[in-house]
Amino acid sequence: MAFAQKKGFSSFGNRKKPFSSFSSFGKKRTPFGQSPGFGKKPAGSGRYIFTLHSEYKMREYHLSRQRVTRIIRSPKRIEEGIVEDTVAVMQPASLRRVNGKETWSQEIWVMYKVQSKVHKQEAENEEKNPLARMLHQPQLKIISAWRYPGVSPARDPIPADILREIADWNTMEGEEGEV
Repeated sequence: MAFAQKKGFSSFGNRKKPFSSFSSFGKKRTPFGQSPGFGKKPAGSGRYIFTLHSEYKMREYHLSRQRVTRIIRSPKRIEEGIVEDTVAVMQPASLRRVNGKETWSQEIWVMYKVQSKVHKQEAENEEKNPLARMLHQPQLKIISAWRYPGVSPARDPIPADILREIADWNTMEGEEGEV
């Protein structure tokens, strides 16, 4: 026993294992999506659904959930996504003003899809009752997020009716926070 303690070994039964303060050094890491914090929905975030791909990209580009939701709530530019029925929104990573002009060297993009689970009866109730409309907001499924180096060229803008719907959702969020 004294020999094991002198040499830095701890003895458990017949097995002798080197003692180290870096005990987690050789442990196997958990696969992506199973680590704590990612892959789980935090409490109170029922409006946004993050896919595994979006969480992977958020890690790759050092983006937080708060930053992604801020880009969705107040984008600088809104365009149609390259995937069918998706919306892509952009915000500059750091905005500078030079001679009264806004310039930036990097953009952060988020692509999401609007998922509505509203039935016909609930839709009729929402038209009559604004509180019911606030409670039954559609969910946004965040598909991907990325950084674009430089300034991207403007593509096809979003149709006006979709822009109105997005503006209505953002005003409902503002009213919900004040209540």
